[in-house]
Amino acid sequence: MSPPLTPESSVAAKVFPSPNHGERKDGLRPTMLVLHYTGMPDSGEALQWLCNPVSQVSAHYFVFEDGRVLQMVPEARRAWHAGVSTWDGETDINSRSIGIEIANPGHPGGLPPFPDAQIESVIALTRDIVTRWRIPAVRVLGHSDVAPGRKLDPGETFPWESLHRAGVGHWVPPAPMRDGRFFSRGDQGMPIEALQAMLAMYGYGLRINGTFDEDTEKVVAAFQRHFRPERVDGVADASTITTLRNLIAARPPIATA
Repeated sequence: MSPPLTPESSVAAKVFPSPNHGERKDGLRPTMLVLHYTGMPDSGEALQWLCNPVSQVSAHYFVFEDGRVLQMVPEARRAWHAGVSTWDGETDINSRSIGIEIANPGHPGGLPPFPDAQIESVIALTRDIVTRWRIPAVRVLGHSDVAPGRKLDPGETFPWESLHRAGVGHWVPPAPMRDGRFFSRGDQGMPIEALQAMLAMYGYGLRINGTFDEDTEKVVAAFQRHFRPERVDGVADASTITTLRNLIAARPPIATA
């Protein structure tokens, strides 16, 4: 039997309800936390869009640039934030996750930095959520992790390391950039199969076929965007592969409820 749903967040958040939510499928409880940027130039317009029935999108929380937090969907409900996504073999990410929208223009707006006040609120909110729901560090993810290529948020400038230092998410220092052998689109063989297997082992949705195809390139870029953001190009260079190996080696065990 699944554990009961835990109480709502203790972090100060005003309620700004969105109608866009439903039942979590099959009584699932949140085991993931997915972070997004809004990708719109105006935070107010982004908030209204997430609350517009026409949009068919929402999230549980919205964090403004100045650190204010709104709750749009109760945590017990299934917000519509992840879309077509997969992680660790699971496909109904909305039923298994809590989603946070962070006001930021994102790639369309030139990837401006996230203000300190905003990140402080994101840290407080995420730390509260992962503690109450016992969400494993390796399941604190970006939208780009669960939807490689289709989504790019929260982007390569998002401070994942700061969250990790505060006890949220999994992280290791990226391996130094250096010249050496690399793998890219069109390569085939056992090394590609091993790379795909490592990415799939960590949780990325990827077929292991021994060919560095378009899907592999998208997943490598998504991995870089989260864990080796110095260069996001979809090329599996030595720094990318070493960082991936170090992450797997340092991965904490996932406790079973």
